[in-house]
Amino acid sequence: MDIFDVNWIAVFGAALMGFVVGGIWYGPVMGKRWMGAVGLSEEQVAEGNMPIIFGGAFAFSLLASWALAHTFATYPVELSALVKVATAIGVALGFIIPAIGTNYLFSQKSKALFFIDAAYWLLFYTAMGTVHAAAGHYFS
Repeated sequence: MDIFDVNWIAVFGAALMGFVVGGIWYGPVMGKRWMGAVGLSEEQVAEGNMPIIFGGAFAFSLLASWALAHTFATYPVELSALVKVATAIGVALGFIIPAIGTNYLFSQKSKALFFIDAAYWLLFYTAMGTVHAAAGHYFS
């Protein structure tokens, strides 16, 4: 199997959806709590290099989405929508959240920040898995 033999509509759509979820989560839903947990003011956040931050975040979303698509494509049979969503959730619960949890323990980050970020990654991968599942149904 070629590593680039994936559903590219799903890759881009899922990356975009994950990016949108992040904008909502770290904006109106948890933005102020997140800023407090990381010790940043609104002014400090606004002073960031937004093209680099948002461009980099979207590039990472694309990479994560491609890795998920590649994982789905390696199965010898077409996976059901439920399996794709469950696999994406499993990636968040089994890989992403333990990784950030370990980093936060050693860097002594707050529990509040851990739960804000862990919930985001769970939502991010659930959204991406859902888009991959839907795209696989409509664009395979």
